[in-house]
Amino acid sequence: MENNIEKLSEIIRNSDNIVFFGGAGVSTESGIPDFRSVDGLYNQKYDYPPETILSHTFYRRNTAEFYKFYRDKMLCLDAKPNAAHLKLAQWEKEGKLKAVITQNIDGLHQAAGSKEVLELHGSVLRNYCEQCGQLYDAEYMLNSEGVPKCSCGGGIKPDVVLYEEGLDQEILQKSVRYISEADVLIIGGTSLAVYPAAGLIDYYRGNKLILINKTPTPRDKIADLVVQGSIGEIFSKLP
Repeated sequence: MENNIEKLSEIIRNSDNIVFFGGAGVSTESGIPDFRSVDGLYNQKYDYPPETILSHTFYRRNTAEFYKFYRDKMLCLDAKPNAAHLKLAQWEKEGKLKAVITQNIDGLHQAAGSKEVLELHGSVLRNYCEQCGQLYDAEYMLNSEGVPKCSCGGGIKPDVVLYEEGLDQEILQKSVRYISEADVLIIGGTSLAVYPAAGLIDYYRGNKLILINKTPTPRDKIADLVVQGSIGEIFSKLP
């Protein structure tokens, strides 16, 4: 792995047009659970799998049950940015990194100092009344009970993309532009299994595609460099 980290360090030193595309693995090292993982807690505590609970249909039909899971599992407000978040913010400040494209909804990239963050799946930090549009923060949602209500009486919905909902087209188009114009594309902490987000890799036109993940991905064969391991540990060794 050390040899690959040295190769990656060299690529980063020689580039000023890097784009980073990240998934859940970037946040798990900050203590945020990957809800897709099958563990005892989910199975014991909930009557439905996480992917069912986090669907648009379930949200509409079982709103109170949705919020029980949402408060318990999705609002990790004490989480802090890790080495990967901090390094990406540093590169952006140095003019090397153009954008972070993330599947995560926790706001940790912004907390680390990154400015150009494209959130494909929205953010738990933003919530809005479906009736009048008034905005509410994550603390309000965490401290609310049952189905959170606006002062106007309307229901409040997190600004996150649930299963069965479409991605924001403007963010998607911007992401495609950044990826297609990038000199270096680093993909980290994602199994590249969730579409349409995973399909963004197909827009990359360069020859420095780097995959960083703890386990193999379906795209390892087309990568120019694969670094397997903890993304926080790997990023802490980069320039």
